[in-house]
Amino acid sequence: MKNNFFRGIILLFSVVLVNQVYGQKAVPAKQKDKPNILFILVDDWGWTDLSSAGSKYYETPNIDKLAKEGLSFTQAYSAGPNCAPSRSSLMTGKYPPRHGIFTVGNSDRGQSVDRKLIPIKNETVLNPSFVTIAEELKHAGYNTGLIGKWQLGEKKENADAHAQGFDDVIGGTEGTPSYFYPYAAKKAEQKSPLEGIDSGEKGEYLTDRLTDEAVKFLDKNKEKPFFLYLSYFSVHTPIQAKEDIIQKYKNKKGDEFHNNPVYAAMIESTDQGIGKVLKSLESLNLDKNTLVIFYSDNGGMGEVTAQHPLRGSKGMLYEGGIRVPLIVKWPGKTTANSKTDVPVIGIDFYPTLLEVTNVTKPVNSEFDGQTFAPLLVGKTIPSRDLFWHFPGYLEAYKGDKRNKDAFRTRPTSVIRSGDFKLHEFYEDGRVELYNIREDIGESVNLAKKNPAQTKLLKAKLEAWKKKVNAKIPTKLNPEYAPETSENKPAESKHINLN
Repeated sequence: MKNNFFRGIILLFSVVLVNQVYGQKAVPAKQKDKPNILFILVDDWGWTDLSSAGSKYYETPNIDKLAKEGLSFTQAYSAGPNCAPSRSSLMTGKYPPRHGIFTVGNSDRGQSVDRKLIPIKNETVLNPSFVTIAEELKHAGYNTGLIGKWQLGEKKENADAHAQGFDDVIGGTEGTPSYFYPYAAKKAEQKSPLEGIDSGEKGEYLTDRLTDEAVKFLDKNKEKPFFLYLSYFSVHTPIQAKEDIIQKYKNKKGDEFHNNPVYAAMIESTDQGIGKVLKSLESLNLDKNTLVIFYSDNGGMGEVTAQHPLRGSKGMLYEGGIRVPLIVKWPGKTTANSKTDVPVIGIDFYPTLLEVTNVTKPVNSEFDGQTFAPLLVGKTIPSRDLFWHFPGYLEAYKGDKRNKDAFRTRPTSVIRSGDFKLHEFYEDGRVELYNIREDIGESVNLAKKNPAQTKLLKAKLEAWKKKVNAKIPTKLNPEYAPETSENKPAESKHINLN
């Protein structure tokens, strides 16, 4: 008995000594059962808008560090070319035709005289009947939090973030009128429109505030598995940043594609915020059991950045509008500084997160996505075709000199099958076929040179449209008169121009 007592004292002393030396608390038992999820979603962040992606102008050391510690996806896609459809599909695991959200606001954007067809009406609210991944994880015992942009509905519609599975919400709006406190549309306004932000200091920057709120969430939820959806408003319009960082980039030489100092400063502030959140995971001893995801909702905005060698930008179904950065770090699972060129898409997060959190009996098992969890541990996944559907119009950006059309996107459906990608345009019935592996810039249309491949992909696309009940615009617009159009692209300063 005496020996056992002394052994117990020695063991207790050893544990205390180790904790004092390393400054770490033991990981709570409940935290070991399921991995935490930190999902960092950035807005309008283009595929090449990272120094680790080759940019010589933008500086992203913290995201680059995440890439060195995790798995980078070189062919990740958003489910839509702009914010709302991408986010709806991320939350539900369903393609846009399933939930009816395929753009932001109305679908008849631009001048009526330029629109040959009457577009399909757009839904602006995610129907509460859809089960979100947040609801799934909450049902599985996770504490859930949204910090930042929601854009899928409001409280009055019973479709705000709370109603869709989030316990804690900071922000929760579709956009921000300003990046400086009180984040209001007019300087004279003193009340913040963002949920959970009732006070602040003059000059406070929104990206910094959301970062601080994320750190508070981590500390508050360190004893139980959590799902934190850190949905930064940046780098979406309005293009605003802190003056000292702007000055830094004014003094730095850019190139033809990356040269906007305010946009670069927004990127740097977001990178700093991400670094601070990741550091907080470490200090709370949560990093070893937290799956971290960095992902963008669509391509970069063509007025302030370019995605060379990709064609197009946000709002387009060419690669520059839908190919996005994706980095995943899962300690003990992903291989450090690794890459995969396997194509994945936003609808895949739903089944992937169900698998990594061991949810074997989900509330909803009907989703279009395919889990890519095996890729995280060095295995393979079955190849499949990817699809996009946009039965509306998005006006062009005034400052995007690379796009000569009045629109970024006209009614279109797209399929990627293997190395080939086919665009079907509904105004005139034309198709474009590209070999993405050989022609990443989608510059050589192979539709006439390769009729067999064109026919095959058109048939696959048609079958998919029937499967998901994709509505096709067919009615002619009686106001269509392109010869009378002033053909003026839109200004991009409004917060909801997506």
